[in-house]
Amino acid sequence: MTDQTKISGGQKKFTGWITRLSLITVAMFGFGYLLVPLYDLFCDITGIGGRTGVVSATVAQAIEVDESRDIKIEFTSTSARYMPWEFKPMTRSLTVHPGEVAEVRYYARNTAAYKMVGQAVPSVSPQESARYFNKTECFCFENQVLDAGEEKEMVVRFIVDPALPKTVKTITLSYAFFDAGKFSGADNEQAAIKHTNGEIAPAS
Repeated sequence: MTDQTKISGGQKKFTGWITRLSLITVAMFGFGYLLVPLYDLFCDITGIGGRTGVVSATVAQAIEVDESRDIKIEFTSTSARYMPWEFKPMTRSLTVHPGEVAEVRYYARNTAAYKMVGQAVPSVSPQESARYFNKTECFCFENQVLDAGEEKEMVVRFIVDPALPKTVKTITLSYAFFDAGKFSGADNEQAAIKHTNGEIAPAS
């Protein structure tokens, strides 16, 4: 076997390894990309993770109300770290009948010195009740944009499925607000500098 043949064979092996590694990398990336929607689908079906459901207003109105049962709904809120928003439910608790459409409001105020975009993420406990708690309208369906010092009341309209296990008497709906980061960058940095220098008064 000539040296040229050996070199050619080595190049083919090297090319083969590169191809295999490339395919493995693509497969790993594809698997990781699919994990999020697959996990979301799994949570929606099973209720694991406290994920709530969504139904149309038309479907909600057609559900028969079970007036023989009372379900207490409690509302809580939190803002993630580095999310300088005042955020709270305007109603702490509410008693509803399964199948009854109810509405509450949450209050938010941006205490930062610059415009921010927030995204609310809901969760429901106990975990087994998540699949029976459905929203027809919610501020969590889209990002919320607030200017510096701006405040806002936000609506959530929901319905508890009459199929909710009778052992569940109380449901807690929680929201956590996160910085969606749409306005982070130079504009925010300049606003922060002005705020530090006293050129922009803090929100009151």
